[in-house]
Amino acid sequence: MQSYEQCLRQTREFLLEHDDYLIVSHVQPDGDAVSSTLAVGWLLSCLGKKYVMINEGPIPARMRYLWHAGEILDMSVSQPDRKFSHVICVDCADFQRVGGTQRLFAEDARIVNIDHHPTNNGYGEITLIKPDAAATAEILFDLLNEFGAAWDKEIATAIYTGLLTDTGGFRYSNTSPKVMAAVSKLLEMGVNGPELAETLLEEMTLPQMRVLTRALNTLQMSPRGDIAWVVVTPKDMEECGAANEDLEGIVNYPRNIQGVEVGLLFKVIHDGAVKVSLRSAGRVDVAALAQVFGGGGHTRAAGARLEMKVEQAVEQVLEEVNRRL
Repeated sequence: MQSYEQCLRQTREFLLEHDDYLIVSHVQPDGDAVSSTLAVGWLLSCLGKKYVMINEGPIPARMRYLWHAGEILDMSVSQPDRKFSHVICVDCADFQRVGGTQRLFAEDARIVNIDHHPTNNGYGEITLIKPDAAATAEILFDLLNEFGAAWDKEIATAIYTGLLTDTGGFRYSNTSPKVMAAVSKLLEMGVNGPELAETLLEEMTLPQMRVLTRALNTLQMSPRGDIAWVVVTPKDMEECGAANEDLEGIVNYPRNIQGVEVGLLFKVIHDGAVKVSLRSAGRVDVAALAQVFGGGGHTRAAGARLEMKVEQAVEQVLEEVNRRL
């Protein structure tokens, strides 16, 4: 098995040797997915390479301040009328997480898989995976340094965004000394940490507040008080004028209740499909739990999609959580 340093060098050689890249991240991209996409785009632009950045859907509105964020195509609105032979996937724990963008991959596409999820299944020709990294942005920080990139404030802000959001504002257990050392360097480059924390972690849109209120009205707890969950329906989303990005962070509310070991958010997609987000206080490995349902993620934060009615989904997930508790 290759070392992390060897994989960094192999990725560097791949980016130098080829041209005309497609850069994709996971469906419903979060701060780490968006910032990692842009970091790869920034690096390729510095190398004079051609590239296209695309996602299955739109990026969150609050990420639009980032370098060239408007260039990430929303596949539901527009897409290239061709296929790509060189593809870079960032922050995608498994190949299916790229969603509909895989239609743009040539049959013989050479894929670089850059990710930090422990559940990553190792797809692609080159796998630059570091499960103990706090974010894919941390890996991109290393890759940019591997190139000896001439950092500027814009790319520093993008990398900081990925680290900030995937560590919960540097509060989660993945906030390592290495992360803080990187953050120190990024702040020295002029990143406005307090402003980003306010924009990304504190501010709420009115639809976000409304859908949070709806969700909390559904709060339920297990008899022992160690599991808590909320449910959001399509009707809630429509009546609140909420978008998927407005659900960010809601799962933390049931998890934050004193005594709760696992917090859950069940988001009804339609009558026969539910997305569940899972958060753990530490006793339960929710990444392993999510894998039971075809999902994945991290030890304390994971998700899965269940093709069933919400009542069945709640029953099955609770049964699995209880078994592990």
